[in-house]
Amino acid sequence: MTDNDIMKYEIASELGLIDKVSERGWAGLTAKEAGKIGGMLTARKKKLKKQEEENKGNDSEDGSV
Repeated sequence: MTDNDIMKYEIASELGLIDKVSERGWAGLTAKEAGKIGGMLTARKKKLKKQEEENKGNDSEDGSV
């Protein structure tokens, strides 16, 4: 399972949709439900990327010139 898959399942669980996904699969979700998951997934990926970039910037700022 990829990181994206793990995040999708986490989000579905948070939204109370994990049972529906388990029973019907991802295709069993409404467009609104799938869109909500997709939007939250995108937001989390952006946030993680920003944190990684900030951490890289902090790592390279070791005080040497």
